[in-house]
Amino acid sequence: MVLFLFLTHLALGIVFTLVLVSRDAGVKFFRFNAGLAAALIAVAFVFRPPELSATRTGEIALTALLISEAAIVVYWLTVGRMLASIRPAVVWLACAAGLVTLMAQAVVATSDWTFDVGILTIASFLSSAALLGGASTSMILGHWYLVIPSLEVSHLQSIVKVHIASMVVRIVVVVAAVVVAVETWQPGAGPSFWHYITSVSGIFFWQRVLFGLGGPALLSYLTWETAKIRSTQSATGILYVDFFTVVVGEVLAKYLLLATRVPV
Repeated sequence: MVLFLFLTHLALGIVFTLVLVSRDAGVKFFRFNAGLAAALIAVAFVFRPPELSATRTGEIALTALLISEAAIVVYWLTVGRMLASIRPAVVWLACAAGLVTLMAQAVVATSDWTFDVGILTIASFLSSAALLGGASTSMILGHWYLVIPSLEVSHLQSIVKVHIASMVVRIVVVVAAVVVAVETWQPGAGPSFWHYITSVSGIFFWQRVLFGLGGPALLSYLTWETAKIRSTQSATGILYVDFFTVVVGEVLAKYLLLATRVPV
């Protein structure tokens, strides 16, 4: 389940960012990202947990993910080749199906559904996809300046802004999830979440905070500063490290969700 959620969130995050990057990045950029997203979703289907098909909501999540996969494959096949008029509709269909997938996955992942926990889990999944997609696309776009040296640096600056915004939203969601988990714990319901994060077992939570939130927050700021002075190679180098820390943090976040039922 951890691998399935991570792969789908990364892939859908990349799909979402396709509508945010200027066409100046070139056909090959969009073809590469669409192909990467399609490949990640295909691998995710291989690792899909059997229990996901056992519920109606799980079936909705898989069906919506399949629709998103089909749409992004069509986009990959046609970008720069044919049917230019349908591509915007196709990519928006992929995004819409992706949103349905994430919300349905959040419902399945919330075993004891309450309004606050359910909303936080949905927000967690959406912000996770946005953070992963923003980090991945920023890194790839930074590398693309080696492919198209004449590409305006403003495009990198714009996607880095998106990455920073998704980072801020992700931090807010995690803080809200922790506060709700601590405040709503009832005596007799087992060890509290506060006890968990202050015990030896909480090492995974603190690794998630350090690598998945603190690291990307610092690195995205450094990327922004280097992008402002038009140092695209330095910005890209930082983004490689940034993407690695985001991946580590989000994998740990999926593990913690399944282990503690807290959508951090």
